[in-house]
Amino acid sequence: MPATPTQGHVVVAPDKFKGTLEGAEVAARIAAGIRRAAPGVEIRELPVADGGEGTLAAALAAGFTRIPAKVAGPTGLPVDAALAVRGDTAVVELAQSSGLARLPGGRTAPLAAGSYGVGQLIGRAVGLGAKRIVLGLGGSACTDGGAGMVQALGVGLQDADGGELPPGGGALRKLARIDLGPVADVLTGVEVVVACDVDNPLLGPRGATAVYGPQKGADGDDLVVLEEGLARFADVVGAAVGRDYREAPGAGAAGGVGFAALALLGATMRPGIELMLELLGFDEAVRGARLVVTGEGCLDAQTLHGKAPAGVAAAATRAGVRVAAVAGRLELSEREWRAAGFAAAYALTDLAEQPGDSMTRAAELAEVAGERLAAALLSG
Repeated sequence: MPATPTQGHVVVAPDKFKGTLEGAEVAARIAAGIRRAAPGVEIRELPVADGGEGTLAAALAAGFTRIPAKVAGPTGLPVDAALAVRGDTAVVELAQSSGLARLPGGRTAPLAAGSYGVGQLIGRAVGLGAKRIVLGLGGSACTDGGAGMVQALGVGLQDADGGELPPGGGALRKLARIDLGPVADVLTGVEVVVACDVDNPLLGPRGATAVYGPQKGADGDDLVVLEEGLARFADVVGAAVGRDYREAPGAGAAGGVGFAALALLGATMRPGIELMLELLGFDEAVRGARLVVTGEGCLDAQTLHGKAPAGVAAAATRAGVRVAAVAGRLELSEREWRAAGFAAAYALTDLAEQPGDSMTRAAELAEVAGERLAAALLSG
């Protein structure tokens, strides 16, 4: 028998189920299931992201306008990317131009991949009149310290012979001089805010190369070359700007793009999900709600350290609203997910009839999860 809804709406605010469903589709499917069990309830769909892949899609779902842009991909080949704009705020997602998914044929290029396209997207945002640029980091294919990004904005990086360095972190060991060029003028009056959910420094065992380099195809000698290149970049940039940012939390994000954003773009860093919830108007959406539903592909230990569902749960709890989670897989114990603020948690793997169904039938099972949680939490 369908649940009888009472006062208050439901906010459905999941992140993407990586490799399976985009956040907007997850939200739509969960909402469809809730409507079956509680047909009279008002539902507000607000897909979220933590600053990594999916950030652009979340902004578009929240009412931002998509602006297409053809820019350089991680290996220099042109790619069709986009940014999102609302008023004088622009959202730039690194993965749109320089993400692993943009590598031709999926072939990694650890030494040659660069971030030039990110700088082009920032330049496009400035050209559109943006006064605040939210830069989402995550899913990067490069370990160039953000060198390509700042080159696209007019910074010159020369070797000892005065030649401009080619793209990629592999070239940075030859850096001799930096010409800051017009970058300060380009960004005059523009606030750059980095949405980032990691606190890694640029160098060392927790740095961009050691932690993330292998994910981008680097091993053995490549790792040595990239680490030495980033160290050289940090030395030259530090001398030019009068401050050393290599140990700044988040400097190692996205192959060191966080470093260049801080040191050369004057950026500030914010926890990704905190910034995105603010940008998407979550506090307003949750006001007066009786339930929030969030989730991601896998609810696990990483979720508890700054990932989107934990941020949604914390924000909803502050507003005095119960939170339920829907995930592809659930790897937290009930004690752990309850301690994180969730009143209930549903895993698609538990709803699947056959192994693998949670991936191949994810959309259908997300609806089932919505129906189940509505029957359990919205009745009475």
